Amino acid sequence: MKTTLPLTSAVTVGVLLGLLPAQSARAAQAAECAARTPGGPVWVTAGCVDPQFDRPVIDSETDPAGPVPHHKVSGHFEGTTVKFTVYLPPKSQWKGRFFQYVYPLQDENATDDNIRFGADSGAYTVQIKATIGYRADAAAAKFARTVAANYYGEQRRIYGYIWGGSGGSYQTIGAMENTTGVWDGAVPFIPGVPTSIPNNFFVRAFARVVLRDKARQIADAVSPGGSGDPYAGLTSVERAVLREVTRMGVPLRGWEDHSYLLGLTDPQGLLGYAGTIRATDPTYADDFWSKPGYLGTEQSPLGELFRAAKVDHLATITHVDPTSLALDSAPPESRTFLDFTLYAADGTTKIGALTGSLNGKVFTLGGGNAPEVLKALAAGVKLRVDNRWSLALTSYHRHQVPTRPGFYAWDQFRDANGRPLYPQRAVEVGPGVSLGVSGGGTHTGTFTGKVIMVANLLDVDAFPWDADWYRKQVGSEENFRVWFTDNADHIGPHTPYLIDGTGILQQALRDVSAWAERGVTPPKSTRYNVTDSQVAVPARAAARRGVQPVIDLTARGRTTIEVPAGKPVTFTAEIQTPAGTGTIVSTEWDFKGDGTFSARPFGPARASAEVRMTFTYTKPGTYFPALRAIAQRDGDANTPFTKIQNLGRMRVVVR
Repeated sequence: MKTTLPLTSAVTVGVLLGLLPAQSARAAQAAECAARTPGGPVWVTAGCVDPQFDRPVIDSETDPAGPVPHHKVSGHFEGTTVKFTVYLPPKSQWKGRFFQYVYPLQDENATDDNIRFGADSGAYTVQIKATIGYRADAAAAKFARTVAANYYGEQRRIYGYIWGGSGGSYQTIGAMENTTGVWDGAVPFIPGVPTSIPNNFFVRAFARVVLRDKARQIADAVSPGGSGDPYAGLTSVERAVLREVTRMGVPLRGWEDHSYLLGLTDPQGLLGYAGTIRATDPTYADDFWSKPGYLGTEQSPLGELFRAAKVDHLATITHVDPTSLALDSAPPESRTFLDFTLYAADGTTKIGALTGSLNGKVFTLGGGNAPEVLKALAAGVKLRVDNRWSLALTSYHRHQVPTRPGFYAWDQFRDANGRPLYPQRAVEVGPGVSLGVSGGGTHTGTFTGKVIMVANLLDVDAFPWDADWYRKQVGSEENFRVWFTDNADHIGPHTPYLIDGTGILQQALRDVSAWAERGVTPPKSTRYNVTDSQVAVPARAAARRGVQPVIDLTARGRTTIEVPAGKPVTFTAEIQTPAGTGTIVSTEWDFKGDGTFSARPFGPARASAEVRMTFTYTKPGTYFPALRAIAQRDGDANTPFTKIQNLGRMRVVVR
């Protein structure tokens, strides 16, 4: 049976729980959430009612046994597509808090891991079917407090914590900066900033055009035991481009996974936001290939490389099948995606765009083509194949120098007086995307509550310096921390040399809740420095701080050795944890560097350790052995939660 409850009932519960003064209840019930400045983001308080999400409906209530016993409340907001789910652990387990995960593409069903972790942390879990921004999440958070108060039968203050990564970091930051009394703390992770989209992707496509053939060489240089000089062996043009993308913030160590960094398996070649630019800046490609100040016309070796890479080919259709077209000629190979446009037989009268794929002289039709374009297909009609747009977009970042100060990655594109070196487009795309995803928030650095931001040092999607930039907006450590995670990227441990950072996020949630509820100060921010937009951390745990253990793995005192096949190699690892962050509870070895880790006896949990292990390689080759150490705040080796990983790696060349 459905139950409709006006959100004003949440205000009544807020008064009972001490969230709102009783004398303001009548006014609060009538107040609508509104922007504090004309055209600004909607300011959401514990007491206001958002007119877009003012009619929550409970659709069902069940008591599932898994993944842990809980009371499940499912519902939606009347007049919207937003669904919500609240997962309430037993009253004996609940400690007066909730966790709420946000992401722009999720549905209303929380993962089993998040439900289990919430219950283990004394929290109920809230999740909604995603919308852009924070307002629906705020309405769900407030209504869930009503649901929880009714279910638990307690009149107590309920603390709330929001967390989200990537696009969810925009929503999390937007939520904290544009609400009060809704959440008490937050954990935004792998954070983006107002310049990240589309620039972080396009700049990697720029590297792909120029550096694809040297990617393995660069990867070897930055891998454990490598030369450490990724510029060695590059031409002057290649060095300049690697320097440019590095100064933009692409982590040099991220080149070890060069296939992902360059988008070699991405069907759109990292240019998935091309449609956005074509809609907001429709003359860009024409300007790029015709006006001064762009690589399409620049008289330089790099400009010549771009012009040589341009494809603009007009083929004649010789035969039409239901699903494909035969062409009289094929264009040269392109390193960026191709556009396909149908023209009349005269070659000048444009009919429309086609979707599909080209293999030599055969074009296979894709889906979504306009009926009038398909109807015009016939022998003698022309098909234009070109990469003018996609190639031009790869240097779009040069023409997006931020007007807002502090984005130091773009200093390389400014003259001594701070003026842009290249023509600037009329619209800065990134800030608009950021405003949209965050719900109108502007990354001001001003928020109510406690925030622990977690960023990954190998993240080639959300660059590590993004966290440093936001830290500067906040300006104080009083209510803010930033923890950098080593050996972790944006999408998780998809290669043998990446860790699972989930335990760090879980610890951050527990630490931010202890901070907000009991004033327990969390571990300090990671100590780091930024040079040319590259974030570097100290080698020793005591100096690095944060929460991750640090591992120094060597053999014979070195990080690279050469041995004959059949000769044993003894590895030594020194493991340290930052003070007050827990103890090491286990170690796992991967001698071949293929991601096959096996646990070895470790002994009692301790804050630092030195471990040794011997292994014999029987086949020649180059190996990257790794030791994975796991720390836990309470020294609990058996809990599945808050286990914090790191890797120590080196190189072994077997003759």
